[in-house]
Amino acid sequence: MPSLGTTAEAVVDTLIDHGVDTVFAIPGAQTYELVNALAARQDRIRIIGGRHEQAVAYMAFGYAQATGELGVVSVVPGPGLLNAGAALLTAYGESQPVLCIVGDVAAGARGRGLGHVHEMPDQLATLRTLTKWASNIEHVSEASGVVAEAIARATSGRPRPVAVSIPRDTLAQRGPYRVTGPRPLPTPPVDKERIAAAADILATARNPMIMVGGGAREARAEVAALAEYLQAATVAFRGGRGVVSDDSPLSFTSASGFERWADTDVLIGIGSRLELTWARWPDRAPGLKVVNIDIDPEQAVRLTPDVALVGDAAETTKALAEAVAARRGPAPDRSAEFLAVKEGKAKEIEDLGPTIEFVRAIRAALPEDGFLVEEVSQVGFVSSFGFGVTAPRQFITCGHQSTLGFGFPTALGVQAAHPDRAVVSVSGDGGFMFGVQELATAVQYDLPVVAVVFNNQAYGNVKLDLEGRYGADRAVGVDLHNPDFVALAESFGADAYRIDEGDGLQVAAAKLTRTTAQAVAKRRPAVIEVRCALGAGESPWKYLEPASRKGA
Repeated sequence: MPSLGTTAEAVVDTLIDHGVDTVFAIPGAQTYELVNALAARQDRIRIIGGRHEQAVAYMAFGYAQATGELGVVSVVPGPGLLNAGAALLTAYGESQPVLCIVGDVAAGARGRGLGHVHEMPDQLATLRTLTKWASNIEHVSEASGVVAEAIARATSGRPRPVAVSIPRDTLAQRGPYRVTGPRPLPTPPVDKERIAAAADILATARNPMIMVGGGAREARAEVAALAEYLQAATVAFRGGRGVVSDDSPLSFTSASGFERWADTDVLIGIGSRLELTWARWPDRAPGLKVVNIDIDPEQAVRLTPDVALVGDAAETTKALAEAVAARRGPAPDRSAEFLAVKEGKAKEIEDLGPTIEFVRAIRAALPEDGFLVEEVSQVGFVSSFGFGVTAPRQFITCGHQSTLGFGFPTALGVQAAHPDRAVVSVSGDGGFMFGVQELATAVQYDLPVVAVVFNNQAYGNVKLDLEGRYGADRAVGVDLHNPDFVALAESFGADAYRIDEGDGLQVAAAKLTRTTAQAVAKRRPAVIEVRCALGAGESPWKYLEPASRKGA
């Protein structure tokens, strides 16, 4: 039997039927009906409000990345949508399933330029530049089907954000509707001929390397089995951290992995854009063979590999491992060799000084199953290779968008998804101020994120770059006048602490470990301000974009 109700009720019932338990939102005039429908179903779905549309969209992004499930955000049209745009773009780049439900002006007013509140000339066209798929909902009878289609698009193939735009009068429209439930998500069949071709290449590989990205997060066991059999150095840059635990001798970061790159004769990409190998690492070995596994047919062939395998990472990697085993025996154990490389790199990166010491201090305080949310900052950059990760989705990243200010609001979404686990965000003073108002959200909704803010009173990375390229007198617009972060945090009702690097690096690092552990244990929102100098220690970019060693 169909239900009788509003378009908004059909939308919410469909979300619930698909297992959605949280909507991050800032209500407004064009979404009142949606809020009303959510409020009527608070026993099955909750709404978490925020103080800025960009922030609530990042919360949905964080929820999605930490769970692998759909994150949902609702905003008003026009300025609300554009405010959320940075987070949608980040979700697109990082391949995260986010559904954005956007209100709109009345159906008959769209495109007429009448000057309605929050009107855009063509909202749907704008949405389509930011998402994998977007559609209007025009009638109550189609609402559930459109939402179900959006969810299927977001979560199938390469996950990415999607959007539905709903006029305010359509949201209020009443009529019969049937809820469209979840549908099976097909995956491409394993291509046995291409598997055989890839296995033939690997049959004679002496120094294979596996590079894992975010697309390998659900293929942990399969990747580990292939890596073990081949004794392949397995490298993760950002999204793939933890697919192979850093406790394994086979797990390499972007910094330590470069030590193996020049000798690599076969590269196996699994759910990765292979950014390190085409954009950051020089010294590609002549004759290198590339096998690339990706669910996205375009991504699989983008870098013209020798063999492209389009398919689910787990299924395809398993099939490849079986085909390799039919052609060769297991490779001799290289644990001692690999551990020596990793230990050498761990010692080398100590030249980073305060940044690596602070990253290690936070790692020492955070429970093994805790989450670290990086940020566009010196400490954030170093965390991509200096922070130990033992499982997928524990290192939360903005990926190649490098979105300044994403960290703290994203961490709130991670915490909403995992209320019983520790979440720490690391930000610079500049990036933290993009979302500082969300301390109110953290306190209001009891989201006990610990925000570590490194205060060097500058957009530090940009300042160093400008000074290095053009001279100190050209580094303008980068120095920051900051508030008292402790007093500011306390004014929101959060706990607050201060650490000063001026007391001595080892003293400050030890205090950061103790303070982070204390804040995590209290299970309250907290800010830890770390006052630090800019430019102490070597630049992380020597490890993120290493120089060629040919002829060295």
